[in-house]
Amino acid sequence: MRDAGPDQLEGGVMDAQVLAVNVGKAETGPWTGRVGRSGIRKLAVDGPVMARRTGMAGDTVCDRKFHGGPNKAVYAFAREDLDHWQEELGRPVPDGHFGENLTTSGIDLNAALLGERWRVGAALLEVSTVRTPCRVFAGWMGLTGYDDTAWIKRFTAHGHPGAYLRVLEEGAVERGDGIEVVERPDHDVTIELAFRAFTTERALLPALLVVEDLSEDLRRKAVAYLAH
Repeated sequence: MRDAGPDQLEGGVMDAQVLAVNVGKAETGPWTGRVGRSGIRKLAVDGPVMARRTGMAGDTVCDRKFHGGPNKAVYAFAREDLDHWQEELGRPVPDGHFGENLTTSGIDLNAALLGERWRVGAALLEVSTVRTPCRVFAGWMGLTGYDDTAWIKRFTAHGHPGAYLRVLEEGAVERGDGIEVVERPDHDVTIELAFRAFTTERALLPALLVVEDLSEDLRRKAVAYLAH
């Protein structure tokens, strides 16, 4: 692990910030799949919200088999990527609509390295793993009036999944907080590469094993690939 120097803070990263902190309550409906409940509908919160090792205070995670836990405590998605989908879908996509806890601006989440550490408000966060689209996500898009045709395939093909974050130091986060990259690991495994390895380019999976403290979902996939 190395400190982030000026070269890592070029390209607008020094201006990176949190545009919205979003949390959701559980709701039910046929679109929620096998679990029957989902907290994907996230709404922006005014004022500080505690980022805890188990997730954002006030947020609800229903499907703990695939979401939540220390490696998926906080989900971040970039406003720039929401803007891409806004153009693609032909209608506004508000902050939080992809189920993210942090809507960010000015930092390329998909180029972030696994293990990269950020100071956000009073919290220290670490980039840990990727979000993979599921049927609930597709159902949510359809429920809210967007074209959900082949949604999982389209989201995957775009290859910008956003980042799940561990909470290394708990603390309050709020809208307008800067995002400072404070440490970067000595490898080149980005969120985008990990997502491709996990979804469409399985031959990349062994490359993930260089990551120290690789999340269990990615490690399991990589080891299984090597075993076969």
